[in-house]
Amino acid sequence: MQPHYDYDAIIIGSGPGGEGAAMGLTKQGARVAVIERYNNVGGGCTHWGTIPSKALRQAVSRIIEFNLNPLFQNTPRLPRTTFADILRHADSVIKQQTRMRQGFYERNQCQIFTGDASFIDEHRLSIKYPDNTTETLSAAHIIIACGSRPYHPQNVDFTHPRIYDSDSILELTHDPKHVIIYGAGVIGCEYASIFRGLNVKVDLINTRDRLLAFLDQEMSDALSYHFWNNGVVIRHNEEFEKIEGMDDGVEVRFRSGKRMKADCLLYANGRTGNTDSLKLENIGLKADGRGLIKVNSMYQTAQKHIYAVGDVIGYPSLASAAYDQGRIAAQVIIKGQANVQLIENIPTGIYTIPEISSVGKTEQELTALKVPYEVGRAQFKHLARAQIVGMNVGSLKILFHRDTRQILGIHCFGERASEIIHIGQAIMEQKGEANTIEYFVNTTFNYPTMAEAFRVAALNGLNRLF
Repeated sequence: MQPHYDYDAIIIGSGPGGEGAAMGLTKQGARVAVIERYNNVGGGCTHWGTIPSKALRQAVSRIIEFNLNPLFQNTPRLPRTTFADILRHADSVIKQQTRMRQGFYERNQCQIFTGDASFIDEHRLSIKYPDNTTETLSAAHIIIACGSRPYHPQNVDFTHPRIYDSDSILELTHDPKHVIIYGAGVIGCEYASIFRGLNVKVDLINTRDRLLAFLDQEMSDALSYHFWNNGVVIRHNEEFEKIEGMDDGVEVRFRSGKRMKADCLLYANGRTGNTDSLKLENIGLKADGRGLIKVNSMYQTAQKHIYAVGDVIGYPSLASAAYDQGRIAAQVIIKGQANVQLIENIPTGIYTIPEISSVGKTEQELTALKVPYEVGRAQFKHLARAQIVGMNVGSLKILFHRDTRQILGIHCFGERASEIIHIGQAIMEQKGEANTIEYFVNTTFNYPTMAEAFRVAALNGLNRLF
């Protein structure tokens, strides 16, 4: 006799991974509950990560665009805009996203419980509500989609009013003239762009020897140059010895002997999974040192009826991938297996100013693999559409096999890079002869467009062959 459970599935977390799983299950008639600790759905993606940071970036990039536009050079510049000013724009976007996602759950009869979840045993969860009352729910399947939070080293005082992480920076109310950003990963670089765009002095501290080392080196170098050209000071191979908050700012002492002071500090060096309060020991699971849970290709943990998706399982830690992971886990629950899986070449979008986006192999990877490749490039400054809209900074690079002409990687630096990349990604995903650089030469593009960069880059690359 089958045991009776309150739900077919309970999902811990309502971010992209949880939402993907919930929608995938409810569309197939499953009884689903979602436990969300925050008072609104959407997870870290909506409230502290992807959505607010990109809304901030959009506002800043439009300010920069206005101030650089030749049409307005003889008119007064925009009044100085502070970080707190543009936070109001981000807040309006967050509210729109929250209302929309709340509607998804309501329309699909997915019940939301607002509280902290923890495991009692392999099929039961305890919910602790804000008023300290508790409730127990049971389910045949459980999906852990509780996301991640900024990593806090123990020797940094994050309670100090001038020391922020990438969540608390959204509560910044004073107007800093100088900020130190510790950590030059994706989040650190994005916020360096935002603050510098607001004419805030920025020191970007990189614990490694170059920015965003996972990128194609040419893209990384382009970002480094652009930062340098705009006044961001990058300090490579530095690690802090002590971070001390003061009444009027923050002082950082480095192991190299350097000392630095600024109005405030944004610590953006790593993230950790939100698993410490789940009581995983009650179900025989254990997270690693960064709070991450190990799963198989179907997102099952060591307990096969318990799944984990999104940031809590680590790479690629992207909202887009998390949604698909949740959808795949739902399919496994309903059908016993998944008919789809994450694509091999997941695009990377980095929302600096300008953007960076890439898909596939880098030049360094292809060289290490001894693949005979060639390069096709298009400079944005040579495109009519870029000249019209004043988007002259940037380039598109296509890497392709010299013999088969197969597209191996695409890398783009410049405004709208994260949109432009999808054209190339669509061709890369085709099979056989459909995935060759010749596609871009034999296809007629709208003119003038940014997409035309693919045709220009393809012609450039084919001209290099002998």
